[in-house]
Amino acid sequence: MRKPVGAPLAVPQRRALQRRTIAVLAAGEALAGLAVGLVFPMSTLLAVELSGSTAAAGLPGTAWAALAAVGAHWLAMLAARRGRRTALCGGLLFAAIATGGMLAASAVHSFAVLMVAAPLFGLALVVLFQARFAATDLAEPATRGRALSLVIWAVTPGIVAGPSLSSWASTLGEAVGLNPLGGPFLVATAALAAGALVLFLGLRPDPLLMARLPLDGAPMSPAGPSGGVGGHSFMVGLAAIRTARPALLGTVAVVGVQVVMVAIMTATPLHLEAGGAAAGHAHALTLTVIGLTLSVHFAGMYALSPVMGWLVDRVGRVTMLLAGLGAVSLALVTAGIGQGSQPWVAVGLGLLGLGWSCTIVAGSTLLAESVPPEGRVPAQGVTDSLLGAAAAVGAAVSGWMYGAFGFEVLNLSALVMVGALGVWALRNARAVALRHAVAG
Repeated sequence: MRKPVGAPLAVPQRRALQRRTIAVLAAGEALAGLAVGLVFPMSTLLAVELSGSTAAAGLPGTAWAALAAVGAHWLAMLAARRGRRTALCGGLLFAAIATGGMLAASAVHSFAVLMVAAPLFGLALVVLFQARFAATDLAEPATRGRALSLVIWAVTPGIVAGPSLSSWASTLGEAVGLNPLGGPFLVATAALAAGALVLFLGLRPDPLLMARLPLDGAPMSPAGPSGGVGGHSFMVGLAAIRTARPALLGTVAVVGVQVVMVAIMTATPLHLEAGGAAAGHAHALTLTVIGLTLSVHFAGMYALSPVMGWLVDRVGRVTMLLAGLGAVSLALVTAGIGQGSQPWVAVGLGLLGLGWSCTIVAGSTLLAESVPPEGRVPAQGVTDSLLGAAAAVGAAVSGWMYGAFGFEVLNLSALVMVGALGVWALRNARAVALRHAVAG
């Protein structure tokens, strides 16, 4: 593991570096978010077109989520050894290779090429998640939730605009001789490469390595606040989560909500496409409806993140986590019961995004501040690996359940899962809240 070198950081230096780090992370996240917003709905439609089966709709998402489950730990190891800059830039560059491969799959009309290329895109999702922890490396305890939420919020412009730009990107693809579904992958590749460049040039000095410097001459262990001997070990991270009750509550909540969110989001383009076809709508109009609906969902996920961060710091981590689970439950009821109405589906997806945002900010803040210093980065890697695995499960189950039982049953099944998670969270919430209050 690389040890930090240099003079101790003064408080003003640390705060100035934190502000610059947030700005750079925000710019990189906006570009990566644009790529995700374009690729997610288009990969679902491309998989169905190339395979000829709706059962294959969730396979690209399953592939990149599975890689994300492994890649999150790999990028966390890389960050612990080389810093955030190397890990985040590397993740976006590999994701750009993936979108280039998916573009090739659309050009040669090959489902096999799509499935070979798709997994590496999971590293873009890993970067979107791990950047939130990079925002906490230099943050002060009283503003940790807000710092984390600002980087999550930065995804908003790109990821919200992405689905709505799908029709334009398809037209661009046709103009340069590509399959209409290939255009979004071309734009996504350029966005990922630009995001990697921004992070490469801007994350100097590296926030994680600088966080290991002592503050104002105060003594600090050589590994600093975010690492330690064996800090790259998966088992170290897992043990850190299991032995810290607040971290365990936060991790279980965000992972459970991730399964539900990905499952519903994966099925929504198929549900809306089927509804558009049944109503006799033109394909371009259906793409527009899908794009607008997912834009509402992504806006719910990211647009109010700073508000969520402020509430997490002000009202409390546990209270906001429970509020997030409640919002997800309301979203599933709305989308499931209103499945025959495109506006009601959009409202449900927006609420689902809000619930996810509330849960991810509260749960991630609990994790970031509850584990001991030697297990912090490994615990972050473990959590993001579990998020990747959750996304893989959600995407895989979604296509099968939607094809077999329909959109309503998928939503109601997810509601049962969230209800069980809520009961467990309530049983643990009081003890966690009391521990957090004593620590504060």
